[in-house]
Amino acid sequence: MVSVQYNPVLPEVQADPYPYYKRLREESPVHWSEALDAWVLTRYDDVVAVLRDLRFSADRRRARNRFVQQAQTAAGEYGPTARANTMLTSDPPEHTRMRLLVSKAFLPRAIERLRPHVQNIADELLDAAPEPGRLDILMDFAYPLPVIVIAELMGVPAEHRAQFKRWSDDIVATLGGASATPQLIEQAAKSGGEIVDYFRDVIADRRRQPQDDLLTVLVGAADEDHALTEPQLLATCVTMLIAGNETTRNLIANGMLALLRHPRELERLWHDPSLVGAAVDELLRYAGPVQCTSRVATEDIEIGGKTIEEGQLVFVMLAAANRDPAHFEDPERLDIGRKDNHHIAFGFGVHACLGQPLARLEAQVAFSTLARRVRSPALTSDYLEWGPSFILRGLKSLPITYAA
Repeated sequence: MVSVQYNPVLPEVQADPYPYYKRLREESPVHWSEALDAWVLTRYDDVVAVLRDLRFSADRRRARNRFVQQAQTAAGEYGPTARANTMLTSDPPEHTRMRLLVSKAFLPRAIERLRPHVQNIADELLDAAPEPGRLDILMDFAYPLPVIVIAELMGVPAEHRAQFKRWSDDIVATLGGASATPQLIEQAAKSGGEIVDYFRDVIADRRRQPQDDLLTVLVGAADEDHALTEPQLLATCVTMLIAGNETTRNLIANGMLALLRHPRELERLWHDPSLVGAAVDELLRYAGPVQCTSRVATEDIEIGGKTIEEGQLVFVMLAAANRDPAHFEDPERLDIGRKDNHHIAFGFGVHACLGQPLARLEAQVAFSTLARRVRSPALTSDYLEWGPSFILRGLKSLPITYAA
């Protein structure tokens, strides 16, 4: 008899899911969640096995799951892009072809050249802090930094960034299904339509007047030999904009919260910023923004003595796998100098995050800049509010005081 039941909507799980992940790994590592109408896997080896097994499809539309079916019913409100495959929702060989179209823009060497500019943005954000000695790490720093970077890469003008944040927030709030109220779904559908309309106009402009930005590269690649349909191109633009800012802002804010709650590790990094590379990877492992991803079984498959039936949805819990004691020594401890940190915060296999070089660079710049300029940071309150999505875990704000 399984004593633990995973329900990500419960307030105590939203506040801190990690004790529940631990119980699931120990008591029910291959777990059927009634709340999600899906399997939940929490052991590192099981998660990796699913992500490398092409019998598990990334096309969630194939799932016999009530939340997926509800989302598909509502998808028509988004227009044709909602049913268009993207890199996140396709399988090889289509996934391979689409990934190749944008992969050159995210090569580590190309991304590294952005470091001085990202550093300038980080310094300017702290220069513009509204009040000396007080800072909302999320709203004043972690949110605008990656938004500015990805918007510049895609050629989105500065005056539209706030609008993109609203669109992005609305769409992300519905991820996972179980926590999506009808009101959230309705608002996400409205924002989804607006962002698609925006990109449709910008794509037409890039065809008339190409520019030196990622959007022009995408349009050119899509038009060459009809590599992408128009809905696929629009959906790819939306995906890249959301993925390019939502996850990194949460990495920075979640990571800063983890450091504030572990003062020795914070002081360690603040006194030795050369640790920032290892620290970012440890913060990804310990407090990663992407808690899970999902796959659909295309045939009956046995894992851990349980049969996952064809068409059933499987949530692979990256954040739980990253604290599996079978792979990480003392996994519940934050150690910014951790060696051999083979976390899977960016996923694993063919769908591993394409933008991870950019996310790492932005986070490294963020934490090294905070270490240099924000002395003696402290939380202003122990009460923190988390966003509704159990897939992308992120705070709504992170106010601190510091020595100005």
